[in-house]
Amino acid sequence: MVAPRIEVFPDLEALSLAAANQFASLAQQTHPTNQPFTIALNGGGTPERLFTLLGQPPFREQVDWAGVHIFWGDERCVPPDIPGSNYQQAWTTWLQHVPIPGQNIHRVRGELDSVAAATDYAQQLASFAHPFPRFDLVLLGMGEDGHTASLFPGPISAAEQTQTVIPVVATYEDRPAQRVSLTPLVFNQAHRIWVMATGAKKARTVAAALHGPQQPEQLPIQRIQPASGDMVWWLDIAAAADLQ
Repeated sequence: MVAPRIEVFPDLEALSLAAANQFASLAQQTHPTNQPFTIALNGGGTPERLFTLLGQPPFREQVDWAGVHIFWGDERCVPPDIPGSNYQQAWTTWLQHVPIPGQNIHRVRGELDSVAAATDYAQQLASFAHPFPRFDLVLLGMGEDGHTASLFPGPISAAEQTQTVIPVVATYEDRPAQRVSLTPLVFNQAHRIWVMATGAKKARTVAAALHGPQQPEQLPIQRIQPASGDMVWWLDIAAAADLQ
């Protein structure tokens, strides 16, 4: 396991601007070799400002979007045209504003039930690169309970340890939902993983995840342990408040 690096910023705006600059730089590095730049996105409130920046000048003009391939780390099983969809969030804030080819957007078919959507997405991954892409960049968030993607506290299933995509039926913040999630099997092979966490309510969990004992059942973010890639925690001051 590679030890993670911690970056702390004054606020979400500063964090998002730094991440947009780094994203553009990483995407540019793939152009000379004509290799696709593959990224798995997260959802939630934290990445929304980053997505908005990437859909605007100057970042919109700094990236060869024809070489970028967009995937998702997890998705809710809802139609793709409603606000609860992670795809819809990225589309409205970012993807519709840049000249990325439609075939480069690999969405989870959230209009299906979780089992069918997970099966379909595993097939999409395998058709792109067998058995799955080694992502250039994975964006992850972390909830106050330590969950990441749609990996929630509780026993770690055999499927999570052996399959690339799993169906998830979970109740989070009193909202029952069917979901689809990539597994640590995929996340941990990425070249780079960015965990973005902001706000004082996450400070205790950030400290526990980084400096506490290994409790991956209670803190799913601890299941993210890259095999050889880089892992960076992008935090604002509030989320980093309990770090030593």
